[in-house]
Order: sequence, then C-alpha cells, then structure tokens
Amino acid sequence: MDKVFPKIHNEGYKFLVIFGLVTIILYFISSFLGLIGLVLTVWCYYFFRDPERVSINDENYLVSPADGLVLQVQESDGPKELNMEDKKFTKVSIFMNVFDCHVNRSPCSGKLAEIVYKPGKFLNASLDKASEDNERKYYKITNLNGENVIVVQIAGLIARRIVSEVSENTELKQGDRIGMIRFGSRADIYFNNYTPLVKVNQKTIAGETLVAKR
Repeated sequence: MDKVFPKIHNEGYKFLVIFGLVTIILYFISSFLGLIGLVLTVWCYYFFRDPERVSINDENYLVSPADGLVLQVQESDGPKELNMEDKKFTKVSIFMNVFDCHVNRSPCSGKLAEIVYKPGKFLNASLDKASEDNERKYYKITNLNGENVIVVQIAGLIARRIVSEVSENTELKQGDRIGMIRFGSRADIYFNNYTPLVKVNQKTIAGETLVAKR
C-alpha cells in the first residue's frame, strides 16, 4: 500500500490543497480541464512523496544524498563558501528531475558542523555552472573519522525553495533526512579518502545507492 500511496513530506500538503482547489474550479469550467488538473494533482502528490529508505549503516561507504541521475564524477576544489577551496575533493553531482523524490539524505553518520546558505539564480540545474551560480545550501558533515563530507542542495529552473530539516550541531545517522528542494533541482556531494562507485548517467536512490567506498 505504501508503494501506491506513499506518505508525503510536510511541504506537500499546502500544494495538494492548492492543486485540488484549482482542479475543482477547472472541472466547473470544463471536464477536460478538470482532468488535466486531476493529473497534475496526482503528480504533485507523488512529487512530495517521502518514502522510508534503508541505508547500509556502514561508515566504509557513502550513500547517495538524492534520487536522480549522476551528471558528473570528477576531482574538484572544495566549496569556497566553506573556505575549503584550497583542498581537493571528489565531487559527484546528481540531477533530480520533476519525477524524482526530492527528499535529501545524509551520506554518512556524523555531526552537522556547518550550514551555509547562498542566494543565487535559478538556471537549469543540469548545467555545470549551476553549482556556482544558483541558489544553494551547503551542509558540512564531520564523519565519525573526523573527515568532512559536504552535501550541497542546488535549486533549479523551476525550484524556488530549499527546505532544511536539520540545524548545525545535529548528530546525523547515515541516511537521515536533511531536507528537500521543491521541484527540479540538484545535489552535489564532496568527499575525499573514498573511491567513487557511481558512474555518469547512473540512477541513484537517496539513502541507499552506494556512492563511494573506502
């Protein structure tokens, strides 16, 4: 039953009400328009789905922070917003389209040492420059080995709000929810001392897909 009617994120309820009311209005105008509204309401419901996920709970691995498609796996400087531009990381970028679950999760257990919000543009999240130009939020997680793993939520062309569910100094477990992005968007993960396990164009599942291994 949960697969057919999954629970939804709290952010979704107000949108469901709006979509539902618009659908009723459209139905009185035209049954065809009402049908379109119904389809969009069903889409809205599934967009805000928040299914349970089972993580490996093994700190020798990093799990995916997002559902989506791997856009790139490459060496990169650390985020300057966290004053880490002089350090080298492996960066994995995951694009979430409007049909993916948009709840983001912690790739490892550890302490959420810092959260930094950066206002910006709303370019297509699949573009490389979205990592530097778009509205985004950084989560620096210090894992159980004292290493920094960074997750970045990046707003996209349609997305207009990044929602956090955690605060600084929160103790996270691998796979814990950290927030979501409303509508199409992207998540980047920076790490070192791990070997990437994913490839470009691979689909990922937040909290479950193994992104990297020691």
